[in-house]
Amino acid sequence: MARGKRGLISVAVTVVCAVTVLAAPGTAFAASAAPHPAPTPSASPSATPPAPSTAAQDKELEAVREQLDKLYRAAASATDAYNAAEEKAELQSRQIAELTKKIAEAEETLAGLKDRAGAAARAQYRSGGLPPEARLMLSDDPGAFLDGTGRVRQGERATRHLIEETRRTRQDLETYSADASAQFKKLEANRRARAAAQKKIEKRIAAAEKLESQLEKEEKERLAELEREAARKAQNAWLDTGVLDGADGEATTRGEQAVKYATAQIGKPYVWGAEGPESYDCSGLTSQAWASAGQGIPRTSQEQWKQLQRVDVTDMRPGDLVVYFDDASHVGMYIGDGAIVHAPRPGRTVTIAGAGSMPILGVVRPDAG
Repeated sequence: MARGKRGLISVAVTVVCAVTVLAAPGTAFAASAAPHPAPTPSASPSATPPAPSTAAQDKELEAVREQLDKLYRAAASATDAYNAAEEKAELQSRQIAELTKKIAEAEETLAGLKDRAGAAARAQYRSGGLPPEARLMLSDDPGAFLDGTGRVRQGERATRHLIEETRRTRQDLETYSADASAQFKKLEANRRARAAAQKKIEKRIAAAEKLESQLEKEEKERLAELEREAARKAQNAWLDTGVLDGADGEATTRGEQAVKYATAQIGKPYVWGAEGPESYDCSGLTSQAWASAGQGIPRTSQEQWKQLQRVDVTDMRPGDLVVYFDDASHVGMYIGDGAIVHAPRPGRTVTIAGAGSMPILGVVRPDAG
């Protein structure tokens, strides 16, 4: 790695989380690059500084790797927030549609009640609006009048029922309208939350891509190797604890179906917010895999961690979900033999990895019981 490149990486590491600085890196990089020492009389004018050792290169690339991990983890956390807001917005949209239908039905019912009330009023007007005692005195056939009196009382009861039904319908209409207004406000709030999360995702990913773009081809290849080495070390350390000794849990029928679906997606790209079939994010893959097995589960890794039954790592079986990091921002599906299938991050594809290659928060089981 050239001296100028070493300076570039050092500065990138210190400012990578400040995305506004990353947006204009040229000045910062130039300012921090170590100047070449002035040639001595005995030195050749064409002499160049010696290349840094491989250990020094690896140390700087390791720092870059750690910063990339932080950026992509921040993007993953924001992706979970985006997915949660998206899920809530979809639910609220459905609820608003249902309330809109109920409002239309209530308005139609109210219009019908008004028509019935108008007909009753017109009938009373035609009868003269006289009290029953007066109509009995004036009637030529008191017996027929008394028979009619029973019908009048029935009519009065029907009128009272009509008035009560109208009152209830108006109350329902007011309730539905208030509920629809409240749901619309929540919908707008979740849309704003989703937009904010999207900006955060795009900002973090852009910063990571900017940092990676500063590396030479050989450095990118070495960085990828360092990532694999770190994953191998973490996996071996996890296995050395004996956590899987004696573990022989067998997948359920649904678990097998979920694993089959998830592994069939290997090679498809990670795209934040995606649920397939052409691309996935981490929880999009796990939720769709279990949906294909006939088992609905929460959409986001954080809700999967909160809502699904937790099991001990030593008891996990294929199909269980392994949740990672303290904020539950990543999830993969256990497929047995200490491995998971997961959608890692932007720029990567669905792949198989060691279950212990990342810090495990815990394990949850979609088909418990």
